[in-house]
Parts: sequence; structure tokens; C-alpha cells
Amino acid sequence: MYFGEDLEREELKKLAGEKAVEYVEDGMILGLGTGSTVEYSLRKLGMLVKDGLKIKGIPTSMHTRRIAKEENIPLTTFEENPEIDLTIDGADEVDSDLNLVKGGGGALTREKIIAYHSKKVIIVVDDSKVVKALGIDFALPVEVVKFGWASTKKALEQFGWQPAKQTLEEIGCTVELRKVMGDEPFITDNGNYILDCEFQRIDNPEELEKEINNVPGVVENGLFIGLANEVIVGGKQGILTLDR
Repeated sequence: MYFGEDLEREELKKLAGEKAVEYVEDGMILGLGTGSTVEYSLRKLGMLVKDGLKIKGIPTSMHTRRIAKEENIPLTTFEENPEIDLTIDGADEVDSDLNLVKGGGGALTREKIIAYHSKKVIIVVDDSKVVKALGIDFALPVEVVKFGWASTKKALEQFGWQPAKQTLEEIGCTVELRKVMGDEPFITDNGNYILDCEFQRIDNPEELEKEINNVPGVVENGLFIGLANEVIVGGKQGILTLDR
């Protein structure tokens, strides 16, 4: 149950999530994102499928798969449909260049694979997710293999990004192993861990994405650079659409 500001925030999420479904056309192969805002998109898609819309979806997580099945949204695989017409997904942060931080739900690797292979990617968020610079309000998730994860964590702690046109310095960032239910590590759908990296801000996300992915043990990080085509923002004044 939601109260006050939480209820208002949910309404903004619903606005954005349902607006994105207007881009869906009969016969499309859809990438189905993960997150609380995208869930409104999925529920709306379920209603349209019930009314006769013909689509097939590729989910980015087991959680999304469960919701899609609840809504009787037909599912498919990359093997059957290697090209995706449209992906609808959420984000934890969005900057003015439509670069994203994703991975709050732990599905960042599958989300990035699906986004990369999509003709169009629409991101749905409420206005609290639009930021001046990435990394200020949300830690950067990094998916890592379990083997040697502590050493991978130590390597990531050496990363600290200085303002644009400067070099990577060993000033450090705070890195925490994501946990659930006390001290139990969070396990991704791929069977890996998530390390949450706290930066003061990320001024050169394109370079940082590459640098982090060069660390042995890193599977993928939550910086999504140049993948979003449009961002639908639910705000108090209504819907705002950001594009390139």
C-alpha cells in the first residue's frame, strides 16, 4: 500500500509505463524490461493482448517472465527471433545525453544484450530519475562472476573518475557486495554477484564503461551508453519525452 509521496510517485511511473505501450504495433517482437515502472507497461500490454494485439516478448529477467506469463503475453527467444523491434525498459538514472545507469533490479546484463539488439529502445522513468550527472544519486551496479569476486571488488575500488579530459586516478570508489536477507549475497539470473560502486559523480561514462569491463571477473556494468532512443518521463506536469 502506498501513501502520500509514494502514491504520487507510483502514479508518475504508471503514466510513463503506459505511455510507452502506445509505440507498440501489431506483429512486433518486444524486449520486455525489468523494474517497477516497466511493470505498468507489462500490465497494459496484457490488456491489449487480451483485446487481440499480436506480439511476442523476450523478457530480461525471471521476474519479468513471471509477470508476462501472468498477463498471458506470448514469449519467444533470441534463437527464434534474433532481431527485436522495440524494447521498453526502465532506468535508475538518466542524463541529458540519454545515457543511463541501470541494474537496480540486478538484470543489467540481459537488459544490455536485449537493448543492443533492438531497433529502438524506449526508457520509462518518473522525473526523479532524470539527473544532471550519472552516479550522484545511485551506485553503479557491476555484475561479476563469483570466482575471485573479492579480488574483482578490490580492483574496482581503485576506480575514481575525474572530470572530462582527465585521466583515471586511483582515488577510489566505495564498492559493496549487494546482499539480500541479511548477509546472503544477491544472485543474478545468470548466477553471478552484483557489486554496487559508489562514485561522487561520473563525468565520462563512455570511458568508464570500457575501463570497468576490462577488469577480469566483470561480466557487465550498468552504464548504458548510446542505447536509448527515447526516454518517457512521468512528471507532475504530465508526460515529457526526451530524444536524441
